Amino acid sequence: MKQQCYRMKIAGLWRELPLCPLNEHLQIGAFVIFGDPELTTACAEELLARAPEYDYMISAEAKGIPLVHEMARLAGNQRYFLARKSPKLYMTGVFESTVHSITTAKEQTLYLDKADAELMKGKRILIVDDVISTGESLKSIEELVLKAGGIICGKMTILAEGDAQNREDLIYLEKLPLFDGEGNVL
Repeated sequence: MKQQCYRMKIAGLWRELPLCPLNEHLQIGAFVIFGDPELTTACAEELLARAPEYDYMISAEAKGIPLVHEMARLAGNQRYFLARKSPKLYMTGVFESTVHSITTAKEQTLYLDKADAELMKGKRILIVDDVISTGESLKSIEELVLKAGGIICGKMTILAEGDAQNREDLIYLEKLPLFDGEGNVL
């Protein structure tokens, strides 16, 4: 059986998003920018054009990495931060926050290096991600930024899915609908 897809235009480019079931009544469109530099660059350009003034950007590991990297490159090779899924040996200590994302089967913890946190203190931080749906990952990153003493100046994403489309504090490029068990837009 051929996998159902949802065709949509994102940053001026057409892409096919495979539908993935969360349960028998609900499916989501899988949006993955890994391996798609054309789309990554187009989205980064559009988001930067809409971005508020900021000092640094942060994203969560892993799917936000190509986007935040490209945005930083286009903005003059600026430094950016990552909320990691596990502490790394090079970290000088960590702040942590727990998250349960719609696309993750279990609870996860995100970690921020204390050295990065020192750089964030008192600075305007722009949170960037590829897709925001329930907002759980976003909330976890917000907690890390606030623990570090950063000032959240904006929240951006390529696609807003489900209830995220109604958030007034979110800047996004396109709406990604949810789908019923048959693949129809809800």
